Amino acid sequence: MEPLPPINRAQQVETALVQYVEHAGLKAGDRLPAERELMLALGVGRSTIREAIGKFQALGVVESRKGSGNYLLKPISAGTVHMPLSFESVGLRDALLMTLEVRRGIEVEASMAAARRRTEADLQIIEARLDEMEAVHLAEGTSGKADLAFHLSIYDATHNPLFGQLLEQMRGGFERFWSKPFDRPDFAARSFPFHRTLFDAIAAGDAEAARTETLKILAIVEEDIKDMSK
Repeated sequence: MEPLPPINRAQQVETALVQYVEHAGLKAGDRLPAERELMLALGVGRSTIREAIGKFQALGVVESRKGSGNYLLKPISAGTVHMPLSFESVGLRDALLMTLEVRRGIEVEASMAAARRRTEADLQIIEARLDEMEAVHLAEGTSGKADLAFHLSIYDATHNPLFGQLLEQMRGGFERFWSKPFDRPDFAARSFPFHRTLFDAIAAGDAEAARTETLKILAIVEEDIKDMSK
């Protein structure tokens, strides 16, 4: 492996790791090089290495063992590990609307599954993320990353790792919703109150109510996409 140029570091690390595993012939159960080895070999910081490893953990192909390192759970190659989806050929409005169709299907199901399976520990985490989101929203008028963290905590509460794996494949597209699209910090701000009612539905174990509240949030997002892109 050779040091990487200073652009698109996280994605380049992912690609380099996949190529290394493939060329070295590593198999399930084999240990990956230590973080420090990867940092020196690729010329990147620890946070970039951990971001790449975190993605592979979310995809279910790498396991981190405390005090031991990171291990392959299954063989990976450029043909089996998909890189983030791209919308470079379409404008922001169309990319958001296409992604929203997928979000609607995934997030409705995730909210309902979370309502059925959440534990008390899950609820504590979801509510903590919601409190953080509300604090940021009230202070800044937008909640960005805190909003995303709230939705991710709902995915975790499904106890179905496929939700997280699907998100990793579409993270780039999904994150556009939390990065002030159209340079509007008020984008989807009207959906803010429904995040609390969504939490209430999940806490109550009411899957149908969770579905309804999720659809309310996404309906507002769709309206804002169409209104702000005119």
